Amino acid sequence: MTFTYVLRSDLDGQWYTGSTGDLRARLRLHTEGRVRSTAGRQPCRLIYYEACHSRVDAFRRERFLKTGKGKRFLQNRLAEFLAGLRDNKSERH
Repeated sequence: MTFTYVLRSDLDGQWYTGSTGDLRARLRLHTEGRVRSTAGRQPCRLIYYEACHSRVDAFRRERFLKTGKGKRFLQNRLAEFLAGLRDNKSERH
């Protein structure tokens, strides 16, 4: 089983999309700052993941989620969650 996942940086709100065979180990690497793409954007939080039966399917899904259509899919899929983040951010000020 291979996973496609999306992280969101609490620092700048940017998203990182990736895929891995071991989601927990990969998240640990992100948290420890050992992934160059997210090291400077910590803390990051897992906001979405999917399990795929094959590695090829997971990579294909990762490529899709990085497109404009894929990002719109995620925005719609996570609308309630993302709205909650915006509400919480405005309450902190």
